[in-house]
This record gives sequence, C-alpha cells and structure tokens, in this order.
Amino acid sequence: MSPRLPTIEQILDIADYYGMHLGKDEAASFRGLMAGSIASYARLDELSEPKLAVKYPRLPGYRPTPEENKLNGWYWKTDIKGSGVGVLANKTVAIKDNICVAGVPMMNGSRVLEGYVPEVDATVVTRILDAGGVIAGKAACEDLCFSAGSHTCATGPIRNPHNPEHSAGGSSGGSAALVAAKEADMALGGDQGGSIRTPSCWCGVYGLKPTWGLVPMTGGMPISYSVDHCGPICGSAEDVARLLTAIAGPDGYDPRTIAAKTQNYMAALEKGVKGMRIAVMKEGFGHPVSDRATDEKVRSAIGEFKALGATVAEVSIPMHYDGPHIWTGVILEGAAEMMIKGYAMGNNWFGYYTTSLQEAFARGWRSRPDDVSETVKLVLLLGEYMHRQYHNRYHAKAQNLRVLLRQAYDDVLADHDLIVMPTIPFPSTKIPPADCSREVYVDAALNMQQNTCPFDVSGHPALTIPCGKVGGLPIGMMLVGRHFDEATLIGAAQAFEQVGDWRSR
Repeated sequence: MSPRLPTIEQILDIADYYGMHLGKDEAASFRGLMAGSIASYARLDELSEPKLAVKYPRLPGYRPTPEENKLNGWYWKTDIKGSGVGVLANKTVAIKDNICVAGVPMMNGSRVLEGYVPEVDATVVTRILDAGGVIAGKAACEDLCFSAGSHTCATGPIRNPHNPEHSAGGSSGGSAALVAAKEADMALGGDQGGSIRTPSCWCGVYGLKPTWGLVPMTGGMPISYSVDHCGPICGSAEDVARLLTAIAGPDGYDPRTIAAKTQNYMAALEKGVKGMRIAVMKEGFGHPVSDRATDEKVRSAIGEFKALGATVAEVSIPMHYDGPHIWTGVILEGAAEMMIKGYAMGNNWFGYYTTSLQEAFARGWRSRPDDVSETVKLVLLLGEYMHRQYHNRYHAKAQNLRVLLRQAYDDVLADHDLIVMPTIPFPSTKIPPADCSREVYVDAALNMQQNTCPFDVSGHPALTIPCGKVGGLPIGMMLVGRHFDEATLIGAAQAFEQVGDWRSR
C-alpha cells in the first residue's frame, strides 16, 4: 500500500511532540506542501530495489528436536552446499542467526522477529559458499544479540559443552558451543562488545573479532554500525585462517570495508613468533572481578611465547580502564537509535538496507515490545533517556574519545607486534535460574566484558585462544594486534597451538 498524506490531526500531533505551535490552517498548509514528496514515495513503491545474490539452490531445512539439539545451540538446521571447491571445501559452517540466509528462518534470538524468512544471502554467506563451504544451519544467539551470557535467547538458554549448567557465553553462544561440541567445523559470530570472544573463550575454541571494516556486515542485523564486527569461531588457528580468507575484503554494499586490507592468512600459519615483540598489558589483569587462577594461567601461557623465541615485556595502558565507559557511551544510544528505533537498520547509512528485515522487525516490535529480553529493555530505556535528556551529547563525546583510546593502544603497538591479556577475567558462570531477579539476569549478561569491549570501539583485531581450564572450564588468552594485521595474530595462535593442547591444562 502506497503512503498516504498525513491528516491534519497527525501533523498537529507531530508538531506538538516537537514543541511547535501550529493552528489547523497552518497544518493544512503544510499538508498541501507534502503532496509532492508523498508522490515521490508512491513512485518508490513502483521501483524494484537491488537484491543480494542467491547463487546456490537449497531447501529450507528444519527446526531440530531437543534430542538432536542438547546444547540448544542450533536455531535451524540446513544442508546448503556451495561450489564444493576452495579454501573451505566440505567444511560445515554454522551461521549466527543475526545473518540472513535466503529461504531459512531468522529469529536473531528474539520473539519480535519470529516467523521472518529472508529472501537474500548475506555477503559473508555467499563468500562461504563460493569458497566450497556447506551451511549446516543457523546458530542460536542472544535476544537481538544484546547479552554476553547465553540465557536471554528466546528459544532457551544455550549450554556450555564442558558443563551444561554453565553459560556458553554470548551473544554468539550457539556458534561457539556448536564448534566446541564438534557439531560444526566452524561458525560465524558477531561482536559488538565481545560477542565472538566471550563464547569462544568460555567454550574453549578460537574466536577472532577482525579489524573493524575488514569483514562486511551486508545482510546482517547490526546493533550499532560503529562497533559491529563479524568474524570466525573455529576449533583451530588454521580454520580461523581458512574462514577469514573466505569472508574478508571490500564489499561495495558496505562502506566500512572501503579501507579493508587483506593478507595471506594461510601463509601466516608458518610464521611463528621468533623475534616477535609481545606486550603484556598490566591493566588486563587484576580487575576487581578477576579470578586469580585465571590470571595466573594466562601469565603461564604467555611464558610459552618467550620459550618460542619472542620478546615479552609488561606495559601499562591506563586508558584501558576507561574503555568500557567509552564503549557504554557509544553503544547504548547507538543501539537504541539504530537497532530498536531504527527498526534493525537505521538510516543515513550509505550501504545496503535489508528492507524486508526492517519491515519484519517493525511489525514485531510494535506488536510485542514486552517480549524482548530485560537487557534489550534496559538499552532502550536508558538510551532513549540519554537521547531525550542530554541530546546525544555523551554519545558524541564517547565517539570522540574512542580516537584517544585507539591511539593509546597504537602507541604500544608501534613498538610491539601484539598485546596480550586474559580474554575474560573469570571462567564461565552458571546460567541463572528462570525465576531469578532482573538484577541477577542483567548482571549475568553484562558482567564480563572488561577486556573485550574496549577493542570494539578502538577497532583493533582481537583473537582469543584456549590456554587452559579453571575448575574444569576453559579460559582464554586474547591477542590484540595492529589494524588489518590479523596475520600476526593467526601466526602467534598457530605457534602456541603447536606446543601442546593447552585446552586440557
């Protein structure tokens, strides 16, 4: 149905919302002036927009039964075959359920999107199929991806393969759990505050948040454009290299990728760490919530790099402590304005809009806003309050401060090849009970991102690698590198992996 002219009453209502004082005659005058623009909108309805390519045939798949989905890591199962040749030949890949796969239901962990079926393949999906990969299904994720726990998913908690009573981490919990359980060779995750690295750390697998702008988000549902990342979750450094080789690089539909610089990630597997300069960041350890055993095991793991021929030295980056505050200022209003009020896509974006996703989210959000998670409600309420009360001032200041945060890390990386620290300051926590208080629910979703979220606002690549267990649960060591230098991270991870299976130590 084509757009209609607003009524005089609707114009007066909008004017009143913005504090303007219009009479009925003035409203009628403005209504007449709107006729030409409404005619343009009507013409837009008659034009056909470009669609992302769907190159490979497929069946829609099915929702797995509880018996074949014991970790609740799958949202949907498929068997979509691509070219059959390439760097991902015959590798099974789980796609996080905030990324469009044509003809396959997409829920993004939320009841407000239930029933939506995209008609397009995201750019990363096409690239995986072109590289010979097989799409094994959609990995369950947190409600609209706004949780780093694994208990807000509308289809139920995602369970840690090492102890099903514990969180798999989030928001890409399904992706990490499925790889750790060997139900998929590799997976795609998304990361806005740690959502690739947190579940990868807690499930004992490898998770790379690439440099901001290296991997296109075209056809994915974002949270906030300036912190959105998409990247690999895999069982080995080699598989990280393979999947990144397939998905990285410029995409004309995503302007963030204009500056993307790819490397030979497979060749990086042979580089080793001899002669590498590694900085151990003091501020990555000893947080008020840090687990001493986790800190000690990560320091022991870092010592392995020294044994392999790297130079290891401690450095101090005091601004790291302010990273979470800067991230908060960026993401809260960014998510409220773009993801929620912007109906999944926002506006003023010089890239591709998945309009069917916008429409589906708008319908679901308007009809059942009470059905989103407590974390999403918190984001909307606080983000909207900051917008109304302080006119985006703090969001703008945080965006400016991110430049200083980035520079603080760059200053160290000018003299070092990597910065290392614990990924998460403590092992996986228990999944909170269904009847827990809102305070417990929200804390369990957001209490672990001290070391991860700063690198979402700074844009640096960060790779978590398994480095031991505490209390039978995996912990991770995070490697942070220069922008668009993922090859160094992969080379260091491979060298560490070759000295023995740290996952069981």
